[in-house]
Amino acid sequence: MVTEGPARAGSDRRGGRMAEADRVAAGALRGIRVADFSRVLAGPYATMTLADFGADVIKVEPPGGDDTRHWIPPVDATGRATYFGGVNRNKRSVALDLTDAAGLAEARRLAASADVVVENFRPGVMARFGLAYEDVRAANPGVVYCSITGFGTGEGAALAGYDLLVQAVGGLMSITGDPDGEPSKVGVALVDVLTGQNAVAGILLALRERDRTGVGCLVEVTLLQSLLSALTNQASSTLATGTPPRRLGNQHPSIAPYAVFRAADRELVIAVGNDRQFGALAGVLGSPGLADDARFRTNADRVAHRDELGEALERALAAASARHWVDALTAAGVPAGLVNDVAEAIAFADALGLEPVAVTREADDASAPHRSIANPIRVGGDGASYRTAPPALDADRGADWRPRG
Repeated sequence: MVTEGPARAGSDRRGGRMAEADRVAAGALRGIRVADFSRVLAGPYATMTLADFGADVIKVEPPGGDDTRHWIPPVDATGRATYFGGVNRNKRSVALDLTDAAGLAEARRLAASADVVVENFRPGVMARFGLAYEDVRAANPGVVYCSITGFGTGEGAALAGYDLLVQAVGGLMSITGDPDGEPSKVGVALVDVLTGQNAVAGILLALRERDRTGVGCLVEVTLLQSLLSALTNQASSTLATGTPPRRLGNQHPSIAPYAVFRAADRELVIAVGNDRQFGALAGVLGSPGLADDARFRTNADRVAHRDELGEALERALAAASARHWVDALTAAGVPAGLVNDVAEAIAFADALGLEPVAVTREADDASAPHRSIANPIRVGGDGASYRTAPPALDADRGADWRPRG
């Protein structure tokens, strides 16, 4: 199942006016204008989230467009880069050359009219154009200005904020990958996504404070701090013990069995969180004696003997398919699941009724659907609004950015 957004703002998927319940979520940020000077992923992910809940997001691009417009292949049915298409729905686009006087003047007018400004240039770039927070605030005291950097504006200002680099220096790669292999990055630009989520949270906090005081403020988010915060238990154990964690592949440092295992045909995950679940696992596998084995009686025992436990489990799992074991274990209350590819993961969410795919229509071809992953947030029981497909470059040239009364 897909969630199909209206072809025009204010219309629902059935062609009528948007229902009252839909307006609660889809219009939560209606009336908020966002001047989006960000590009690539962290900033655009954040501004798309705001747009999904009704904000009017104007994406400011250089004359050549956001770099991700050119990151091909793959492309969608319209020839648009799927990277760009994945984080830019529900936005308007205007191409401005900030080195040109007319383009810069229009950018400044837009910033002066905005409730929120988002940028992720290297520190100092916006200041060179007279678009730094202090500059915008002088003309627009109520502005919430979100600045996303890799490593802050101090000693790390000159460092390039690339996701892979942050995964490396931020410690994530040191705990990802096989114990005997090389450090590994996560298979998606996860730090950018986490930072985009933190940017949304910071912007909403600042808007709430503006509601109270009438005054905007500067919101600062960094890739490195977003990653360190997301390390949670791995970081807290390091602070408490002074010993950095090591790579364990798909094992968990504190729980066993909590890993990937091979069945007769493919891999599955078993995520046992307590002794009761382990007893149920042993019973389903036809090896009840495992739960009484001194090596595996408690979680601490199982962690200490994780290799022997893994070998015993895989001998039993080899007797049947992964699907068989997932069904049997789930029925017994043991967390288990197939190791899905991305297509299978989307289908799985669909089967659970989560409506994982959003559909919008192209501005120049209402019959051509644009498919993207739906916003995961629901407010008051309702999801986001999917109004427009990602815009063509400079599709909204000539729009009026004058401050609103």
